[in-house]
Amino acid sequence: MVKASVLKLSPPNQAITVRPARMEDLDRLLQIENLSFATDRFSRRTFRYLLTRANAATLVAEVEGKIIGYAMVLFHRGTFLARLYSLAVDPACRSLGAGSRLIEAAERLALAHNCVTLRLEVRQDNASAIRLYQQHGYKPQETIPDYYEDHMDALRMEKFLAPHLKPSLVRVPYYQQTLDFTCGPAALMMAMKTLDPSLALDRKLELRIWRESTTVFMTSGHGGCGPYGLALSAWRRGFNVEVYVNDPGALFITSVRDPEKREVMRLVQEDLLEELQFLPIHLEYRALGVEELSEKFDRGGIPVVLISSYRIYGEKFPHWVVMTGHDSSFVYLHDPYVDEEAGKTQTDCTNLPILKQDFERMARYGKTGQKAVLILSNPIGAIAPLALT
Repeated sequence: MVKASVLKLSPPNQAITVRPARMEDLDRLLQIENLSFATDRFSRRTFRYLLTRANAATLVAEVEGKIIGYAMVLFHRGTFLARLYSLAVDPACRSLGAGSRLIEAAERLALAHNCVTLRLEVRQDNASAIRLYQQHGYKPQETIPDYYEDHMDALRMEKFLAPHLKPSLVRVPYYQQTLDFTCGPAALMMAMKTLDPSLALDRKLELRIWRESTTVFMTSGHGGCGPYGLALSAWRRGFNVEVYVNDPGALFITSVRDPEKREVMRLVQEDLLEELQFLPIHLEYRALGVEELSEKFDRGGIPVVLISSYRIYGEKFPHWVVMTGHDSSFVYLHDPYVDEEAGKTQTDCTNLPILKQDFERMARYGKTGQKAVLILSNPIGAIAPLALT
């Protein structure tokens, strides 16, 4: 969350230099933090973690060797997204232009990490900070209600650092999964909401779709959802569905050791397939590549894709995401899982830019490389999804 405290943009009258923060800067960083914010302050422990262990970088602005402000940038593993997590300037030095220098340095840092998008959140009542970001090319995306400790809303803003790519994006509403095993329902709900804005997204629907689609078992705990059950759930709610699976065998079974659990999973999938074959749901046993996926997206389809979470989270489990756009280099995704323990927010999980070649490797699961994609679309005559400009 950017807790920016910069009051205005003024021509600097003293030389400002920007450098990476060091551990010996900790006391001064904490002092600036406490001078700048009444709520949502970073603790000494948080600063120490972000300076030493987090996937983050902190920059400080100096005048005559004295630190007058800082900017903190977070990077998202496996993606080309950066987040301007916090920006603060000593209230006594806010007329020197340090805020602008830090923003510009943060953008250069993001580009040096091959990030194409820099995002931030700012208090909705901080008009001067919002104006400063707009002067630097940041565009408002959406309002996040009750974001700060004092219940103030946040404005999410974003700047695309590689404008030559010109991504084709669709406005896909975001829904965060509420349980470890409901990524499939959450991704499906986002796709359905895109096509039908009147659809209400809530936990009741999330759990209902999970009950309809679950594989019963997974590697441990409750079962996730397979493509056939998700396709049936979407069809029952009035959507056209195409299913592409590269392996006609039972999905996810290789990750389950117990033979009885594997047999139950096989029977569940067999039952779902028997129901599927009597319905107007298109099913093909073949892989769908990135280019064909993009073509279907451009024709109004919303892809829901099975991936391995390893490249993003470092753990090997099947995970469903929804495609929100593409350009010549990247595929963009909404990820329904928000790793709050790692300090992530929904900002870190929306329109994630993934290199196409990385996505090709990511969009498979298990030792056998199982692939599954659903393409949702509305019946003929229905309203098309809203494209972003």
